[in-house]
Amino acid sequence: MTSSRAERLSEGWPETPPGADPLPGQLDRWLASRGAELVAIRRHIHAHPELSGHEFETAALIARELTRAGLAPRMLPKGNGLMCDIGRGDRVIALRADLDALPLPDTKDVPYRSTVDNVCHACGHDVHTTILLGVGLALAQLAERGELPGRVRLLFQPAEETMPGGAPEVIAAGAMEDVAAIFALHCAPQLPVGLVGVRSGPFTAAADKIEVRLTGRGGHTARPHLTADLVHALGRILVDVPSLLDRKLDARAGVSMVWGAVRAGEAANAIPIEGMARGTIRVLSREAWQEVPELVTKLVHDVIAPTGADVEVTYTRGVPPVVNDRIATAIIAGAAAAALGPDSVTEAEISMGGEDFAFYLENTPGSMIRLGTGVPGADTKFDIHQSAFDIDERAIGYGVRIMVHTALAALGAGAF
Repeated sequence: MTSSRAERLSEGWPETPPGADPLPGQLDRWLASRGAELVAIRRHIHAHPELSGHEFETAALIARELTRAGLAPRMLPKGNGLMCDIGRGDRVIALRADLDALPLPDTKDVPYRSTVDNVCHACGHDVHTTILLGVGLALAQLAERGELPGRVRLLFQPAEETMPGGAPEVIAAGAMEDVAAIFALHCAPQLPVGLVGVRSGPFTAAADKIEVRLTGRGGHTARPHLTADLVHALGRILVDVPSLLDRKLDARAGVSMVWGAVRAGEAANAIPIEGMARGTIRVLSREAWQEVPELVTKLVHDVIAPTGADVEVTYTRGVPPVVNDRIATAIIAGAAAAALGPDSVTEAEISMGGEDFAFYLENTPGSMIRLGTGVPGADTKFDIHQSAFDIDERAIGYGVRIMVHTALAALGAGAF
């Protein structure tokens, strides 16, 4: 990013970015007339968040808005998500947004603060949902005028914040039938509003969970030789297993094993009879991700064997890594440049976070990007999954521009 670009961002972009390429159907004019309405919808969703699996009111709101626009949304079997096709054609381009909130308190002092105790849109899913709704409303007008050269499918997905996520449920409902490519965006508070982060190849990591439970003969800490010292055994697991895992896999696989919870005993002078450790394993390589469950389980047993403790390993599959398709990434990067200007696109960093968008990519090319939502010049630097998380709401209009451009570019591409 050039210094002039940084100066313009610090001052705040105008509503129509310099160098933007207007779409047929006057997208700029449409956003000027509907932008405030979209912001109001985002604020309503933010004030009324719903946890994973319970997104019924949010889904119903989106369905009502799409129906008012003359579209025919289809609810998912549980009623907590929906899909909607716009236009006609055998080949479909899909766009996905997630609906659910997090079990966190909302600590912001804003009029649209969450009205639900300990539930908050701290990951920007309210923004993703609003953007996709705006895209649907804009594309519906293009379709009415015969300016949509194909079919676009909107996917409003529940339960992204759970493991393994709601994507498999949406896929099972037929969301990917006839889909040639799929695209999505995610809020990125690290990027100032007006910037977009794109990356081909590994984008987010696979994310799994592991729980290790130990049992054994306890006893007095004065005579550990007469016991199976579970605290010592847990210490071996915590240190040795991640270290050994690093040396059993190619370093380029991007493996990270981190423990988040450990529990054993209460008394300082008594060796406990049971103990537990829980953690996550994140992997960038799809091939390494296939190997990890068996490998980690074996390493735990190997490390524990000399201690005399009994061990039980529960390995829970989460989500695969998001690996962005090269051609799909080129399309959405070009669309972002056309929508916001050529210097709006920057290279995204790889994230070790998990994202169930990966399930859509298992059999279909696609790409996810990061949408800058950071407030230029703000003293507070937000991150997702923080109770105080908020965005620069100009990002909503920018997101609509990008995804409309993306849908049209993908429909016109002969690569899919």
